[in-house]
Amino acid sequence: MPSPQTVAAGPELHSPKEPVEPQTPAQDARRASREDEPSAHGEGLRPGLGTLRRAFSRASQRASGCAPQEDPGLLRRSSRFLFRTLRRALDDALAADQTQTTAVPGEAHGREVPSRAMDSVSRQPSTGAGPLDLEDKPVADLITERKLLAAFEQLRHLETELMAEKASRTFEQDPTGFARRAMDLCLHYDRLAAEICAIVRDTLGPAGVEAAALAELARVVRAEEEAHPEAPADGDFLRTPRHWRQHWEDAVRRSAQERVQQAGSREAPGAAEGASSLAHLLAQLGGLVRDDLRKVQREVHPAYAAADFPAWEAYLRAFHGAVAERLQELAHDARGCEQLYVLLDWAANVYSSPDFLGSQDLALLSEPLPPLLAPDVWARLESDYTSFLETKIASCFDGILQLEQSRWAAAEAPDMLQGHYHTPLSIDVHTLVAEHVKAASAISAELEATTLRICAQALGLFLPRFQTAFLESGAVTEPNLCANINACEELRTHLLVRFPGSLEELEKPLVAAACAFQKQLLRGLQGRVQPLFKALCTKAWLTQDVLRPLMDKVVAFARQLEHVAPPRAQETLQEVHRYVVREYLAQALRPRERFRGVERVSGSQKMGLDAQAIGNTFQGLGSEATWLDQAIPCVADILGETYKDDIQRHLETLIASYPDIRRDHVLAILALRRLGRHRNQRLLRHAQDLLRAAAKAGGSGAAGGHVLFQEIEVPTSMDVLITCI
Repeated sequence: MPSPQTVAAGPELHSPKEPVEPQTPAQDARRASREDEPSAHGEGLRPGLGTLRRAFSRASQRASGCAPQEDPGLLRRSSRFLFRTLRRALDDALAADQTQTTAVPGEAHGREVPSRAMDSVSRQPSTGAGPLDLEDKPVADLITERKLLAAFEQLRHLETELMAEKASRTFEQDPTGFARRAMDLCLHYDRLAAEICAIVRDTLGPAGVEAAALAELARVVRAEEEAHPEAPADGDFLRTPRHWRQHWEDAVRRSAQERVQQAGSREAPGAAEGASSLAHLLAQLGGLVRDDLRKVQREVHPAYAAADFPAWEAYLRAFHGAVAERLQELAHDARGCEQLYVLLDWAANVYSSPDFLGSQDLALLSEPLPPLLAPDVWARLESDYTSFLETKIASCFDGILQLEQSRWAAAEAPDMLQGHYHTPLSIDVHTLVAEHVKAASAISAELEATTLRICAQALGLFLPRFQTAFLESGAVTEPNLCANINACEELRTHLLVRFPGSLEELEKPLVAAACAFQKQLLRGLQGRVQPLFKALCTKAWLTQDVLRPLMDKVVAFARQLEHVAPPRAQETLQEVHRYVVREYLAQALRPRERFRGVERVSGSQKMGLDAQAIGNTFQGLGSEATWLDQAIPCVADILGETYKDDIQRHLETLIASYPDIRRDHVLAILALRRLGRHRNQRLLRHAQDLLRAAAKAGGSGAAGGHVLFQEIEVPTSMDVLITCI
């Protein structure tokens, strides 16, 4: 059994059979009254009240000095209330006594009253006191031994007798006698309340308190509430409720605060500066609170429940409030993104999780617990966290760029992942965004949305920097360009799919970066094949296969596109297809040499063969740009048509298939034939009518967004001028 809490002995109540101890509050009061006796003549009846006040003060000081664990506020409140009530009682009694002694001379009266007052202070209760002890044991000893119910029953018995004597006017001749006994009762009531607080403090200590003592505590509190249900109408302090349940709840709160403050108390100064140390401290705090509440659930609550006492809810609310105070202290000193997140995560996910208290059912609470952190504190923590998060994410993107630059400097070839060129860029960015968003979503939906916005802004700023840094580096190769295109496409598809409705603003910068790498890829091809187009539409071209070297380079380039993500690979291949057809037509419309007669017919046939070779090659590579297949054959048919009236039909087919063709292009094509002035003018007028009709129908002049002739520049030559005339 745990050792009983020692409470210092104050003024004790004794049985009439027991001899009076030499050191009592009454004897202290008697000595004090003797010291005040010379001034009694001048003060009339006031020396009795002063004597009583000093006696009560010495007794209170002795009790509080010997029992530091008692609640001093409790004693102060009781003493102040006692003095106010005693003053009224003494004034009434002494006024009545003074009227009875008006016939006595003033000098005799001045000597007699102090003597009678001091006699009453030293006199013990003589009649009607009843048994004051249990088996001749003082009440103070019962309190010290934590026999609370027995002590309260004796005090209640004394209170009843004292009130009966007061009602029978026993103390009309001795008002200070009532005050002494009332003072003793109040002091012992206060000591009993202090012992209740001490039991609460010891309940969660190492030794603990037995269940029987806790049950007795609950019965004492309920007995006091039944004995003093409400304040009496006459203001009698002895029958005023003493609010021991409130004192018990306050003691529970103080006990919880003391226990919570023990977490991390053994850490060295400055040990909780890092996020890991703070996490360790919170883990200690969580373990301590969890263990204490489990002890309350298994041992303390059943003991109180026997007396229908809501111990579980009181302890749970007390620990909740204590943890909230400790967490606000830690939040005030938290620095950096990591520490702030540790606090937010612990409050939102650890403490608030259903399994924090094990199998305890929180539905037993009469009212739900308030938020662990006040809304303004929570908002401040989230705001501070997001501020640090912006800086941290920007720093992370700087680190990703540095890693890519080091890889470029080392001339590392991109990896191959599932048949596609792969760079760590997409994985790094995706991991960065996903981890921070996941961490934020564990805190709150608002913080998740804010984190997504921060990541989108940071990535939007990072992409142009990455694009510029790569294109200015010495690592601009086809594999690296393909890998970067794949990275942009992966981010665009995966991020937008994983976080729908949140990252739409990244669509434009990701597409812009992919297009920039795609254009650089096409420039490399154009730089290699552009000189080969100059050999087309020459007299040597009529007898040689000058198209094959050009198409070999195109095929080799297309092999690289097999390692690009399908949407971008097809788009790039179609762009190469359009580029080849466009440059072929540009070379045909501005030939270095003019063909006449048989050479013109041979040139028409050669263009038809080249068109077939180009179409077959790109079809074999997988190009879906079949709309390009009619351009070169239409020009070849116009060039080699022997029946001149059919030229108009070929021209109509060309304009219908490619509405972006202009009058200059028609003039350049007609200049290749030299049909004569009247025929040229008639065909030109008909072509202009077709072009105007196509413009009205299509609006933009390009069917389905396809552009071919619009990008072909035709210089004004003498042949074109002659055709126009």
